[in-house]
Amino acid sequence: MLIDTHAHVNFAAYKDDWKEIVEKCLASDTGIINVGSQLSTSRRALDLAQKFEKHVWAAVGIHPVHLKAGKFVHHDIDEVAEVEFETRGEDFVWENYFQLAQDEKVVAIGEVGLDYHHFQEGNDIQALKKKQKEILLEFIKLANEVQKPVMLHCWDGYDDLLEILQKNPVLKKGVVHSFIGSHKTARKFIELGYKISLNGIATYGDSYNRLISEIDLKDILLETDCPYLTPRPLERQMRNEPLFVKYVAEKIAQVKKVSVEEVEKNTTQNAREVFGI
Repeated sequence: MLIDTHAHVNFAAYKDDWKEIVEKCLASDTGIINVGSQLSTSRRALDLAQKFEKHVWAAVGIHPVHLKAGKFVHHDIDEVAEVEFETRGEDFVWENYFQLAQDEKVVAIGEVGLDYHHFQEGNDIQALKKKQKEILLEFIKLANEVQKPVMLHCWDGYDDLLEILQKNPVLKKGVVHSFIGSHKTARKFIELGYKISLNGIATYGDSYNRLISEIDLKDILLETDCPYLTPRPLERQMRNEPLFVKYVAEKIAQVKKVSVEEVEKNTTQNAREVFGI
């Protein structure tokens, strides 16, 4: 079994075929953790998970870009595709997320974290960084209250994230999702007890081979971050799906010179341990 530990089938990109997508995954022995990025998509992630008896779970949280209202253009990591987002600027309300987080289908608090990449001209950057840190601390408190791991988003803020996690330990630890840092930075998170999650970015050439080769399989999770970051060899413009997590597993197997079955076995066991599934 493979587990896509970070998917967004709860997003509008799948509004017409989410059921078909999930059923196709289950038929192919692929589990899914759907991840919220604000209250509406967190509720949707849980609602979707509750429709399936097994192998579909949810995570609930606020992506840091949703803490501020506005529009921004998100570029794919290899700068070949872009998507425009509109954010409403959500306020964190403890009761809303606490209620969701208690459900047994919710296996993580996330995605939450720091995003210093999408600041725009005219932003009060220091104020935005301060707010992101404050809300992350609230979600860490929530994770510890409900005794669940965190699913961390971080872009251009690894040093600050490490400092926060060192000073504010998460009891159940968690994962740094869509990791794009160096192997040295990865090791710092691993030393704190966190897993490193890899997705289609790892297939965009050889630039992440060093990272893949330097960290142990016992420290790696697989994800797609679908509908974004479609792995190669698939077409760049193609909508990503949880089933495509197999291409990430194949890239890791290729770099580490092990079988795909070994990658599957280890990463699935890692996911079960982190998320209690």
